[in-house]
Amino acid sequence: MGRKRNNGMSEEKRNIIGQLIEMYDIKTAADIQGALKDLLGETIQNMLEAELDQQMETREEAEPEYTDSRNGYKPKTLRSSMGEIPIQVPQDRNSDFANHAPKAAGA
Repeated sequence: MGRKRNNGMSEEKRNIIGQLIEMYDIKTAADIQGALKDLLGETIQNMLEAELDQQMETREEAEPEYTDSRNGYKPKTLRSSMGEIPIQVPQDRNSDFANHAPKAAGA
């Protein structure tokens, strides 16, 4: 009779992994790498969005006369140990955020 392994992983983590396997239709190691690349790209993009928001809020609080607004996105390609990862870097009208964005491949 087989014993259920307890590898120290919480039920919550097992559920997340199960959802990822289903969402990305993971069947091979290459599928895992593709899912991780996608998740990494989306995580970095979300972090950049939050950083731009914070930067604009901080600057507007410090300098009430300062105005800026979002101005679309610019495609960038990040190089990682998992390969190239395309992201969309948020832009602002004053181009203040460009100095903080990750450097694109080949740039």
